[in-house]
Amino acid sequence: MKKIGALLLIMTISFTLFGNMVVAHELVESDVRAMGAVLMDGKTGRVLWGKNEDVKLAMASTTKIMTALVALENGDMNSTVKASKRAAMAPKMHMGLSAGEEFKLSDLLLALMLESSNDAAVAIAEHISGSVEGFCAMMTWKAHSIGAVDTMFETPSGLDSDNHFSTAHDLALITRYALDNPDFVRLINTREASFTSSLRTYSFVNKNRLLREFDGANGVKTGFTGKAGQCFVGACKRGDMQLISVVLASGWGDGGREQKWRDTKAILNYGFDNYRYEQVVAANQPAGTIAIERSKTLQMDTVLSRELNLPLSKQERDSIVIDINMPAALRAPIEVGQGVGSAKVFIMGELVEEIPITAVSSAARHDLKTSLERVVDTWLEMGTNEKVSIVLPEF
Repeated sequence: MKKIGALLLIMTISFTLFGNMVVAHELVESDVRAMGAVLMDGKTGRVLWGKNEDVKLAMASTTKIMTALVALENGDMNSTVKASKRAAMAPKMHMGLSAGEEFKLSDLLLALMLESSNDAAVAIAEHISGSVEGFCAMMTWKAHSIGAVDTMFETPSGLDSDNHFSTAHDLALITRYALDNPDFVRLINTREASFTSSLRTYSFVNKNRLLREFDGANGVKTGFTGKAGQCFVGACKRGDMQLISVVLASGWGDGGREQKWRDTKAILNYGFDNYRYEQVVAANQPAGTIAIERSKTLQMDTVLSRELNLPLSKQERDSIVIDINMPAALRAPIEVGQGVGSAKVFIMGELVEEIPITAVSSAARHDLKTSLERVVDTWLEMGTNEKVSIVLPEF
C-alpha cells in the first residue's frame, strides 16, 4: 500500500495598514500599579494585555458580579425577599435593612450593584439558595463552568475570607459571560435608582465613576477590603469593540482609591489605541488541493471551514502565520464537508486557533474492489429482482 505522506504548507498572510489608527506606547507592567490586572477582548475572549493575571488574589466586592449573575439566572425578579437577622447584621457597606423587611428581588439587585450593599448580598443568597453557604457553592460552580477555575467563593459580598479568591483573568471571563445577559447589562448601567420596601424608601447612586468619566463605559463593579485593596472590573464599548479590564489591589487609602481609576483608564486606552478587529481567515478560504486515490476524481479542492476575526495590534498583524496541515493524498470515498486536515494560526509565534480544513466536493471510490461489487450486485439483482449491495473484503 502506498504510504500517505504529510504535506506542510506555510502561508504568511499580509494585511493592509490600520489606516489612521493611533499607536500608543507599549503598556508595561510599571504603568499599572495593580498587583493583578488584565485587558480582555469581550467579543473573542482574547487577552490583549496582562500583569500577574493568573495570580490568585482577594477580589472584594467585584464578587458581586457573580452574585448578581447567579440571582438573575436562578431567581424570579418579582419574588419577595424577606431579610433575615443574618442579612441585617452584615457589615458595611450596607443599605441598613432590617430583619423581617421585605423587598422585591430586582430592587435588592439594584442595592447590590449600585451601592455594593453587603446586607443585600446576604439576603439575595438566602433567598435563592436557602443559605449563604449553598449560594456560594452555586457561585463557585458557575465560575468553574465558565472556565474561571482559579476562583472560589465563600461570601456573596466579597468580604475577606481565607478561601475566597479569584484572578484578574477569571474575573474577566466571568464578566465577559455576564455581559451577554441583557438584564445584567441594564442593571450595571443604571445610574441611580429608588424603590420602596415594606418599611421604607431607598435611593442609590451608582458608585462606578467610569460610567461618568470614560467614553463608552458600560460597566462593571468596584470593590475594596483591607486584604484586597482597591479593585475594579471595568467594561467599555466603542464601535464594535467591547473591552473588559480588571485591576486587583491597585493600592490602599485615598491614593489607592484614585489609582484604580488611573490603572483602569490606562489599560482601556491602551486597548482602544492599539487594537482593531482584523479578518485573519475568511470563510471558505482556499487551503489548496489534495490528491485522491482509488477514485475517478484525481484531486480535490479544500477550504478552511470557518472565518476567524481577532483584535490585533499592528505588530501582531505583521506576524501572522498560518500552517496548513493535510496528507499528501486521501483514499476515496470522500464526502463534501469531510475534514481532511487543519490550519494552525500563529500570532507572534503563539498558537491562537486551529481551524478544520474540509473537502469542497465528494469523490466516490472506484477501483477493482468496487467494480467487482457492482458486477456482483447487478448479477444478484437480475436473479432476485431486489436491490442488493454486496461489500467484498479488502484485498
